[in-house]
Amino acid sequence: MMKALRKGQTMVEYIIIVCLIAVSLIAVFTYLSRAIGKKAAGAAGALSEEEGDKAKSAAESISEDSLKQLGED
Repeated sequence: MMKALRKGQTMVEYIIIVCLIAVSLIAVFTYLSRAIGKKAAGAAGALSEEEGDKAKSAAESISEDSLKQLGED
């Protein structure tokens, strides 16, 4: 009978350890997801600004070329 009680106690200890690890991992992933989300948003913002600048300069050069061609015709 004593061996059966000891086996149950060991199982409960393992369950408690697994729960503590799970809670710790959830906390770490929550913290990291916020940090990674901020980094990803910053990178996306920088890329969109860069692409916007490229598109604007391309549109300006097309407009200038078009105006030159219209003036020549």
